[in-house]
Amino acid sequence: MKKIVFLTGTRADFGKLKSLIKISQNSEAYETHIFATGMHMNSKYGKTVDEIYKAGFKNIYQYINHDTVAHMDRTLAKTIDGFSLYINEIKPDLIIIHGDRVEALAGAIVGSLNNILVAHIEGGEISGTIDELIRHAVSKMSHIHFVTNDEAKGRLVQLGERSDAIFVIGSPDLDLMNPKKLPALDFVKNYYEIGYDDYAIALFHPVTTEYDKIALYAKQFVDALVKSDRNYILIYPNNDLGSAEILNEYKALKGNDKIRIYPSIRFEYFLTLLMNAEYIIGNSSVGIREAPYYRVPTIDIGTRQNNRAKLRSVLHAEHDVQSILDVIASLDSFTLEDTHLVDHDFGEGKSDILFMKLLESKEMWAIDRQKQFQELTS
Repeated sequence: MKKIVFLTGTRADFGKLKSLIKISQNSEAYETHIFATGMHMNSKYGKTVDEIYKAGFKNIYQYINHDTVAHMDRTLAKTIDGFSLYINEIKPDLIIIHGDRVEALAGAIVGSLNNILVAHIEGGEISGTIDELIRHAVSKMSHIHFVTNDEAKGRLVQLGERSDAIFVIGSPDLDLMNPKKLPALDFVKNYYEIGYDDYAIALFHPVTTEYDKIALYAKQFVDALVKSDRNYILIYPNNDLGSAEILNEYKALKGNDKIRIYPSIRFEYFLTLLMNAEYIIGNSSVGIREAPYYRVPTIDIGTRQNNRAKLRSVLHAEHDVQSILDVIASLDSFTLEDTHLVDHDFGEGKSDILFMKLLESKEMWAIDRQKQFQELTS
């Protein structure tokens, strides 16, 4: 029986990994383990490791890697140390990581330096800020790539990765996004004590490469939300450098009846809220990936999602109160005439099935741990 370890550090990457964890854990051919760290272990952000347990998963190892102050380099170092000790005991055959967080980079470093196969999910994508650098670094330290689409595969080939180690499976969160699989809106609103009939979702993350302006950006964001006089479900940012500055600005919203603030929301519950929202505002990739699936308009602020898919439902605003308010006002006359908004391929919601087929194949397990740069051929 082969051992698989999934490394998860945030509520977001857990949502991407959830269907893959479930299908592998339900198979008698694999012993599935979960290394939970990062934001999952931080009570300030809702201690979302509890959601992993509530999902019915087992073999969960909890590791605290965060500092009292956000230092991404120290977090990386701590995660490498803790994960190294962990895999020395577990001795897995495969490590699976997702995305562009430092926890994923730690997993790739530990796996590759210990001669363990590392599979990276959603490599080959572009965004901006430090995230893109981390994502490409994770890809270079990984042996196997489960990518969203052929475009992402092409970028990994440009990075010198072997094409026969790159597998297109789509975006795994689509496996959970079918409205028929989600809880009812009334149930979710009652669970989180949301009394609004109409609302928008607000998610604003720090841009680490623009740290000196984060406090100003956050203030402008908060001021715009208040002046818009709309109802909002506001969710805490990632715990990257700059999150403290954002949360400090959120203190001004205390007592505001039109803005409900949550450290975290369970992924499927969040999807139900998103599906029924008037729009989503901020700089989260949710506005680029998940919102268009539900035909929900996005107000994308600043540079964090630069170079991501340009969809007709995504409207851009600058870090300026009036710019944000102007785009919010434009939504009153904004219509989405197309029946299918997603002109960037994120898959068909069958990533877990494709993933399992690859696990069951000899092809994937035979991929060489000794990587060599592959030159592009004309």
